[in-house]
Amino acid sequence: MRVFTVSGQQIQAGLALPRQLPEQGYVWIACSRERFQDELVLIQQTLQALTGHTLVDLHVSDLLNAQLPSRFDYSLHYDLMVFRRLAQRPGSSAQEPGNGLKLQGGKRSGPPVLHRIDTSPVGFAVFDRVLLSVHPANCAVREAYASRLLASTQDLDDKDLRSTGARGVPSSPADMMLRIVSQMVDSYLDLRRELSRQLDHWQAELLSPLTRFNRWDALLQARLALHQIEALCDDQRTAIQAWTESLNNWRISPESDAEHEHELLKIRSRDVLEHIDRVVQHVRRLEHNTETSVQMHFSVQSNRTNDTMRTLTALTAIFLPLNLIAGIFGMNFEFMPWLHRTSGFWWTMGGMVTIALVMGLVFWRKRYIANTGD
Repeated sequence: MRVFTVSGQQIQAGLALPRQLPEQGYVWIACSRERFQDELVLIQQTLQALTGHTLVDLHVSDLLNAQLPSRFDYSLHYDLMVFRRLAQRPGSSAQEPGNGLKLQGGKRSGPPVLHRIDTSPVGFAVFDRVLLSVHPANCAVREAYASRLLASTQDLDDKDLRSTGARGVPSSPADMMLRIVSQMVDSYLDLRRELSRQLDHWQAELLSPLTRFNRWDALLQARLALHQIEALCDDQRTAIQAWTESLNNWRISPESDAEHEHELLKIRSRDVLEHIDRVVQHVRRLEHNTETSVQMHFSVQSNRTNDTMRTLTALTAIFLPLNLIAGIFGMNFEFMPWLHRTSGFWWTMGGMVTIALVMGLVFWRKRYIANTGD
């Protein structure tokens, strides 16, 4: 468990649950799912002391569920966001059940990069001045954003940059939640290059005349995995859209700072939606390229088969008159022209060679025996 107390541009990090809120600012409590389950009573008591309210039992079950899809819900006192991340799992350590990208029957999917995609849900309970986030064990997203948050306070002289809110300290728990979600969406960009490289390699094998592609099962699993990623992104988009619509129902004080922060939340929400759309477009483009490559593979194989059959047909047509001549002179008649002549054999062989050369030249001119593969 990690606790961050944000007061203006100052951030204090600790491991113990806070007893009170700062005079100006908020608190971010980030814990793993196992820690949240073990210390649920203490966390509920802390939320009661800080905000005057606790989590609803159904929302506690949502935060503990490792297989819950992305969703948004709310109560009178807080908002609940469950967002399934799409990140590369570091190392080969064991993970929670249901985290990885698996197909029906528990079979691992497609390219090696898909084996390392982690889709564990991350839960957020957003109060007015408290943010509670529940992460999977050894969550790289939490550690990466915590490091980024602490690094953003080192340069205290760059106040113009912080006033824009682009890279500075989040102004509210809702702002911090959106930034963490945006980082989870952007983490797919780290996977995009490796995934595209693997699928491009398969496409090259599909179209290469010198290789025999035999990874059809892996290719099918990759397509199914891409469908799952697209469905996951649709759930993410639905959750963020529900959150964006809920922002319109917030009661905002007429102060200029409050209205400005509320408008920034709307802008950041739309930015997260735009990033999710980019991920969906890329996944769909990969699906389309894969399907197109498979169709081109079978088209190329069909053309090669047609070329082979056309060549064999032309060669058969060339040898048909030669077989006819050989069959005629192989008849068991006693009296036949040229049969008892010394030059009969050579005239017959010369005629057969001439016929074969003429027919071969005609078929070559008509490109019946030409190589059209290039």
